[in-house]
Amino acid sequence: MYLFWQECKMNVKMLLIWAFCVGGLSLGCLCLYDSVAESMGEMSEAFANMGVFSEALGMDKMGIGTLEGYYAVEICILISLGGAMFAAMLGAGMVAKEEEGHTCEFLNALPLGRGRIIGEKYAAMTALLVVFHGICVVFSLAGFAWMGSMPDLEHFAGYHGTAFLMCLEIGTVCFLLSALRSRKPLGPAIGLAVLLYLLDLFSRVVPALEKLKVMNPFSYSNGADIFSGVKSPEGSWAVGAAVTILALGLASWGYGKRDLV
Repeated sequence: MYLFWQECKMNVKMLLIWAFCVGGLSLGCLCLYDSVAESMGEMSEAFANMGVFSEALGMDKMGIGTLEGYYAVEICILISLGGAMFAAMLGAGMVAKEEEGHTCEFLNALPLGRGRIIGEKYAAMTALLVVFHGICVVFSLAGFAWMGSMPDLEHFAGYHGTAFLMCLEIGTVCFLLSALRSRKPLGPAIGLAVLLYLLDLFSRVVPALEKLKVMNPFSYSNGADIFSGVKSPEGSWAVGAAVTILALGLASWGYGKRDLV
């Protein structure tokens, strides 16, 4: 497990920066709620009647006039998008950095098969995502505790669990890109995360794009849907699992077949 721990050590700085930025912003936004609570009630009614804008952000399901609704609509977007971008960057750099940094020759000279290399790197990525979401959960619960009002724990756990799976799916797709490239595909990876988020927004308000929801990991990890008890699109879990497994399998197969230089 040397490679696993080495990957964790090399990425711990990026992990802490992203986790404390996203988690710290979540905590700060929760702690500031009291100062804007009165205006939030009026804004909630106004936003709920803004048609497609309300539907895109989930304000037609949950109002921001309550602390839990504010968390579900506003802060969950921050955690989901920040987590997706972190997962994309993490996955994109896991494998390709070896060729880009000219350490590939040393790594493949070790008594480790390519399958084990891919396996330990993927395990490290998964562990880092777990820690990222764990830190975000701690910050969020600290914010609720500071405000003296805890959320529905079933919905809270459901959101953070699905947000982790969403990040794992995006991270795995970017891990595949990394395994097939000789340079870190950071641009395409970040672009993929943002594009999926925008497609989720559009698919909620444009009928012609509604079928895309089943293929989008943001659709089953939407905070407003989860906290309001709305079920995820039918088949989205199966598609997400299939994409994750297929991407990991292709990454292992592609890396094993590559002529590394």
